[in-house]
Amino acid sequence: MPRATYYLFMFFEAMHPQWQSLLADQKSSLETIEAALTAERASAPYLPAANQVMRAFEADPNQTRVLIVGQDPYPTPGHAIGLAFACPTDITPQPRSLQNIRTELANDLGIAPAQAAGIDLAAWATQGVMLLNRTLTVAAGQSNSHSKVPWQSFTAAAIARLAQLRGTSLVAILWGKPAQTVVSLLEPSIDAANLLCAAHPSPLSARRGFFGSKPFSQTNALLVQKGLQPIDWLG
Repeated sequence: MPRATYYLFMFFEAMHPQWQSLLADQKSSLETIEAALTAERASAPYLPAANQVMRAFEADPNQTRVLIVGQDPYPTPGHAIGLAFACPTDITPQPRSLQNIRTELANDLGIAPAQAAGIDLAAWATQGVMLLNRTLTVAAGQSNSHSKVPWQSFTAAAIARLAQLRGTSLVAILWGKPAQTVVSLLEPSIDAANLLCAAHPSPLSARRGFFGSKPFSQTNALLVQKGLQPIDWLG
C-alpha cells in the first residue's frame, strides 16, 4: 500500500497500554481491518474519524466498572465519536436513541428532563463506563454497513477478556438482541445479576421494554453492593 494512503494513526497503538496487553493476540487482526478500511476510504468514507475509532479502548480496563454494548456507530456524518450511543453535545437534533437514553435517565433518577438533556455520554468513560459498539466503524449514511468487517470477533475478544479481568466487579448493560448475544462471553466470569438486559433505546423498540427498565439506578445499586463507587450519570 502506498505510504501516502496509510494513516499515521494506528488502531492498536491508540488503545490504553493495558488493553494492548490484554489483546496482544488481536494486533494483526486490527492491522488487517485498518488496512482494509484505509483502502476503502478513498471511495467510501467511514465513520467515525480514524482517530476516534478506538476511543472506547483509551481508558484503563482495570478501572472499568460498567460495560454498555451498542451495535455500530451512528451513520450520520458528525454524530459518531467512537463511544457507543454518544455524540457531540452541539449536535441538533440529537440521535433518537440518545434522546431516549436521556429520557429514561431522567425518569429513572427522578430528575427534570432538562437536567439530563445536556449530558455528554463521553463523561461516563472517565468514571469507568465502557461504551462499546460491536462494530466500530460504519460507512457514511449506511447503518450496519460494516457488519462483514471482522470487528465483531475483535470486540468479542475484548468483552470476554474484560469480564475475566473485572469478574464480579463488572456490570453489563445490554440493550437489544444484538447486544445480548454477548451474554455467553460474560456469564463465565460475572454474576447473572450483573447482566441488565432490556430492549434497545431506538424509536422502534424503546416502548417495548427500554422505558421503565431503570438501568442507571440498578447499576449503581449493584456497584454499591460490591463496595464500589456509583456512577455519577449526570457527570
